[in-house]
Amino acid sequence: MREALLYWLKLGLISFGGPTAQIAMMHQELVEKKRWISEKRFLHALNYCMLLPGPEAQQLATYLGWLMHRTWGGILAGVFFILPSLFILIALSWIYITYGQTPIFAAIFFGIKPAVTAIVLQAAHRIAKRSIRHALLWSVAAASFIAIFVFNLPFPLIIISAGLFGLWGGKKYPEIFKPGGHKNQSSQIIAPAIIDDDTPIPPHALFSKQKLFWQIGIGFILWLAPMVLLIALYNWKSLYPQIAWFFTKAALLTFGGAYAVLPYVYQGAVEHFHWLSPGQMMDGLALGETTPGPLIMIVTYVGYLAGHLQHAVGGNLGFWGGVIGACVATWFTFLPSFLFILFGAPFIESTHGNLKLTAPLTAITAAVVGVIANLAIFFAYHVFFPSGISGAISWLSIAIAIASAIALMRYQIGIIPVIACTGLIGLSTVFF
Repeated sequence: MREALLYWLKLGLISFGGPTAQIAMMHQELVEKKRWISEKRFLHALNYCMLLPGPEAQQLATYLGWLMHRTWGGILAGVFFILPSLFILIALSWIYITYGQTPIFAAIFFGIKPAVTAIVLQAAHRIAKRSIRHALLWSVAAASFIAIFVFNLPFPLIIISAGLFGLWGGKKYPEIFKPGGHKNQSSQIIAPAIIDDDTPIPPHALFSKQKLFWQIGIGFILWLAPMVLLIALYNWKSLYPQIAWFFTKAALLTFGGAYAVLPYVYQGAVEHFHWLSPGQMMDGLALGETTPGPLIMIVTYVGYLAGHLQHAVGGNLGFWGGVIGACVATWFTFLPSFLFILFGAPFIESTHGNLKLTAPLTAITAAVVGVIANLAIFFAYHVFFPSGISGAISWLSIAIAIASAIALMRYQIGIIPVIACTGLIGLSTVFF
């Protein structure tokens, strides 16, 4: 177990590049090199995690840790996967809020923001390429785009509607709504794995109704106790309980990965609660892309800024207000991910059957493409027209965005090199 925990901590420190890269890292290390688990068992776990709301890479780490080393193995695997990015993002959020408006930092973010627009557009393109294979699914993506762009409908309503449509479509057109699945370009594996295809299910992984009821009770307490404490210390309508409730809903609606939750977080944190400005949200996405761990860790940044700005009266009060906000946002976002694995994984391991939720998930993923495309357009508007539609156009921002999109989608250059280059371009504006 010690060797496994060291690996999960190492993964948390080097897992740049989003969920696809993180899953590829786990596959290469655990399936191909260490042979801790077989290809078939790995993909079986991954398919379940891809059906869940929340960050699939972190959930996969939790699942594999649980399968190898029981409940505590799963909890520690998931915690170690996100812990480094929690501390890093709290530190970066403090630096941003303290020094972000200085000329040098402002210039760096001026260069990075157009790249963020291209990154979001690339995410929509990547998800569409992987999951949309029929005109009917394209119509779902288009409808979701119109719903949020034209009518400004709430993100949860769009997701629920898409899921219901997928439920109907899966029965009527099963081939259209069949998911593409996850592709692995692995070499042929010969050596037996510790948990191989025919390895018996360990006793702790067997499904038990009695254990499930106990786990549900404990999980509910883990959610309710901090919520009651926050309400008692403050009040229901104050900042921290609202952060807790908002990110609980976000955790239950993030089908399709981290980019799917960004529009919902934007709608809530920027437009409804006004915790952040649109520019600060874009800067947070840039910080999230350049730190290890799941991209959904941007919730840590949002929570920090919300807490810091509300208590920004000097001294350390703003910092600790931000830390509380960051921890509350992170706890209530990731708690459901742990519970989904601990509740559902024994059933999945015991059945090894076909999952029945693929059709709604396929429709939801198609809807997410339209929602993310809307987010890219919104970011582009604020970057290209910094003074509004009637103001001057930032032609340099447009050029940076186009160059970033070409680098990302045409030449497959990594996100971190693109952000580094655009940050240097922005920095050069201070001197030229």
